[in-house]
Amino acid sequence: MEKFVIRGGRPLKGTIKVKGAKNAALKVLAASLLSDEEWTISNVPQIEDIFCLIELIKGIGAEVKNDSDGVYRIKAENIKDIHLEPSIAQKLKGSIVMAGPLLARKGEAVFPHPGGCVIGQRPRDIFLDGFKAFGVKIKENRNGYHLFAKKLKGTKFVFPKISVTATETLMLTAVLAQGKTILKNAACEPEIPALADFLNKCGTKIKGAGTHTIEIEGSKKLLKKGAIKIMPDRLEAGTFAIMAAVTNGQVKIINCDPSHLEVLWVILEKVGVNFKLGKDYVLIKPSRGLKAVSVKTHEYPGFATDLQAPFTILMTQANGASLIHETIFEGRLFYTDILNQMGANIIMADPHRVLVNGPSKLYGRKITSPDIRAGIALVIAGLVAQGKTEIENIYQIDRGHERIEKRLQKLGAEIKRVSY
Repeated sequence: MEKFVIRGGRPLKGTIKVKGAKNAALKVLAASLLSDEEWTISNVPQIEDIFCLIELIKGIGAEVKNDSDGVYRIKAENIKDIHLEPSIAQKLKGSIVMAGPLLARKGEAVFPHPGGCVIGQRPRDIFLDGFKAFGVKIKENRNGYHLFAKKLKGTKFVFPKISVTATETLMLTAVLAQGKTILKNAACEPEIPALADFLNKCGTKIKGAGTHTIEIEGSKKLLKKGAIKIMPDRLEAGTFAIMAAVTNGQVKIINCDPSHLEVLWVILEKVGVNFKLGKDYVLIKPSRGLKAVSVKTHEYPGFATDLQAPFTILMTQANGASLIHETIFEGRLFYTDILNQMGANIIMADPHRVLVNGPSKLYGRKITSPDIRAGIALVIAGLVAQGKTEIENIYQIDRGHERIEKRLQKLGAEIKRVSY
């Protein structure tokens, strides 16, 4: 096993490049199963979630070549299996996006209960109800699900609640279905129109992606080869911006799209963070007198739930009291108990709201990463804290961030990965 050992108190300085978006790459890799042509996918982050999905894709018979760092060539001409390997799929919530392409190509899909982060309820009913709307029959047992359909039929489906992964999953299911599909109350995150634009280049007909109503005209076959460069990870860009601000550093964040984080910039301006936005970069400068600001997470374009934990670390160093209201996932604030062990003054009002009183002096502790986003937030806390912080279960951090310790070392952070 491995852990991070961090000695905090150093302002970060330098330039850091944002990697490709995890959430975009996972869906494009799964979409490659829709075609028997070879697809080339570049700027893919080298992280654990990607490695898991690649193994699942190989496991069903697709050819996968990794010619260079972050570039994959996938040809799913001969899909030989409909079963997703349970030991791998259970690690990855995003594995469910493979179900639609498998149903379209083979008429069947067998997969276990999806895994991923333990951050409260992530209802599977939306996915299952969506599949049923396409004419899919479902058999469930204690091990997972068996889906089967002779033909997928276009449908109208209204999401009972906005879900990014469910929106993308049903988009992929609709691409090769007979007739038109209309998805209402769909998610609008930038990764969704990026996926639609790419699929349209490959021969699909998708309209409205990026709005709450998406229309898909089913195709018999995707006729064109695909080549796509994965968009930059907006969540990683936002995390680095908060990380630089809370350490009072000067960091230029490159290879990003600041327009995907407009609400974050408005809030950081209220906090008093000194920054400059460019077309494809963000420059964070040293700031004085950070002010407490309350936030409420919301679906895009609102304040992203995946930036809630890093922002909470920032609020531990701001003057005043801030209310952090997590509306997307219940239980996603439980990591604040760990911050209190490090010296933070955080009061949990209920599973969705905490009151952060700052500024607080944080101290290094031996702690454990609970999930991807809380994990990177604990790294930020370690960079702020006095003394030594040891973070275990860093597999959760590696799921979403490519060799984060090496990249932070180039900014002057005293962080290392050690085996134990």
